[in-house]
Amino acid sequence: MRNTLILPALLVLAACGSETPEQHFDRAQAAFKAEDYRTARKELGEAVSAAPDDARILDLLARVQLRLGDGEGAQATLARLEAAGGKGAEIARMKADAALLRGQASEALSLLGNDSHPDAWRIRAAALLANKDETGALEAYRKGLAAGGDARLVRDYARFLLDSQDIAGAEAQLADLRRRSPDALDTLMLAGDIDAQANRWDGALAAYKRAQSLYPTRPEPLLAQADAADQQGKLDEAEALVARATDVAPDSGDVLRMRIQIAAERGDWERVRSMLAPRESSLEARSPEGLAYAEALLRLGRAEQARAIYAKALLLSPQNPFARLMLAEAQLATGDAATAYATVKPLADSAMAGPRELELAEKAARAAGDPAADTLKARLQSGDLRRTQQLAASGQAAMARGDWNAAIMAYQQVSGYQADADVLKRLAFAASQAGRNAEAIGFADKALALQPSNADMIHMAGLARLRAGTDREKAVAYLEQALRADPANRLFRNDLARAQVAG
Repeated sequence: MRNTLILPALLVLAACGSETPEQHFDRAQAAFKAEDYRTARKELGEAVSAAPDDARILDLLARVQLRLGDGEGAQATLARLEAAGGKGAEIARMKADAALLRGQASEALSLLGNDSHPDAWRIRAAALLANKDETGALEAYRKGLAAGGDARLVRDYARFLLDSQDIAGAEAQLADLRRRSPDALDTLMLAGDIDAQANRWDGALAAYKRAQSLYPTRPEPLLAQADAADQQGKLDEAEALVARATDVAPDSGDVLRMRIQIAAERGDWERVRSMLAPRESSLEARSPEGLAYAEALLRLGRAEQARAIYAKALLLSPQNPFARLMLAEAQLATGDAATAYATVKPLADSAMAGPRELELAEKAARAAGDPAADTLKARLQSGDLRRTQQLAASGQAAMARGDWNAAIMAYQQVSGYQADADVLKRLAFAASQAGRNAEAIGFADKALALQPSNADMIHMAGLARLRAGTDREKAVAYLEQALRADPANRLFRNDLARAQVAG
């Protein structure tokens, strides 16, 4: 009896392992079409184990690895594909894409040679961006579009424009994407991201939820919804969405970054530290993860370590107000009150300074024995502070909804705005967006006169002229000067590229 029971069980196990490479390949193709790349990779792993020299399997595996950002895996697969007889311009493009993912931008450019296919222009633009040649990248995008474009090129160009705060330009590319593939994940996510940047939350959430319904195995729609919920102050909802994204893609770097963000907002600093400590040596100080790690260290009593990270972050991004504020807090925690006050003073001097900046400045000044402490305390207790905060909130809300004239009206009611560079910069931006170009340039120039070495003010003086379409030479000169002052600033690089290509 025992043998008769074992035999059918063995037959069932044999049947389970009898699927052919063709069956795995077919399922991988279906998964690839559905943009479920993790499932496709799993099926292709089974297929390639049984048919290691099948060029069709290797070709699709390389494409899947590229979509998943696995440059090393794609490089190895492409080598096997070439050994199996694969050749041609398309393989060269995939090799270039793999090189780019491995951080080898110059190698990618070399592999592309003079290839003028739209996908070659997409990879070339990405490689040029990696090499900090935004002007060359912008030209590559435009040449790729002139060559007929493809969906991924259009997507990347739209995101370049969105990073440059050119919402109208990004929307024009989105319209092209919708004509090509209206329900593709890239199309839906771009639509949501454009609406989110424009603070059109209903539209953003509708796009993200449709993406989630069509692509349930992808974490991106869940993370985008989580980020939207977080920005609207719905932290519990955001945390629940991140948990769902973790179930979908537990090994995703984007999921980890969002988990860290939620933990930081919860004040769970030990959890933040434990998630980031294994990556401490590779963290970029100015990145959100680097800043979160520094705050975790500060809150856990490791002020000296935090101070070192914040100092590096501010050196790399000198216009980052959060890095400046937190560096001052770390300096004060290490007992260096005078330096802390000097660090936070530029923030406290602004008419837009809020209670957090003023309280830290007052505390540092008092600890340092600086008489400014009493003046700062008086500002904190004054009715002017409350009114300024209300006007600042009104101006920010107006800018968020694109009501530029209302923003201008709010900021012009701030007491002493004509002598405050930060308020003038906001006025310049709002006036430029409203098409009030002469006023925009006037506001920008006043802000620059007050803070002539501030990269943000220099950039605004150039940007106002660029948008006005006047005095291009001066616009480019200002944008170049701003970038020299803050060379890591991606927005500055993109705006300079647009100014140079426009000429």
